[in-house]
Amino acid sequence: MTPQQTANKLVELCRTGQYAEATNTLYADNIVSVEPEHAPGESRIEGLQAKQQKDEYFSQMIAEYHGTEVSDPLVAGNHISLKMKLDATFKDGRRMAMEEVCVYRVNDEGKIDYEEFFFAPGQ
Repeated sequence: MTPQQTANKLVELCRTGQYAEATNTLYADNIVSVEPEHAPGESRIEGLQAKQQKDEYFSQMIAEYHGTEVSDPLVAGNHISLKMKLDATFKDGRRMAMEEVCVYRVNDEGKIDYEEFFFAPGQ
């Protein structure tokens, strides 16, 4: 897949809430995932299994989804960027509207091998 095809598939899966499917089909075994230092959990993980565990951990914190938005992708060379919004109530009772910029790198096989997320503290 080209970076544009990977981007289009990523957006399609995220818009329909199929995050696990996106990870399982679009991510490389050697994925590196980076969160801001102020984010809960580890700020950097490596490997597909660690990425799957990270996704599951986040999913388990959510009690109810109220809405999500995923922008159209912006592709430059082998990099993709998206803006994502999430409105959710967490199991601890907090309702939070979150907005982030997501940046991905696509390898020669069309798999995402690096991702980094940017969002403000307190989200």
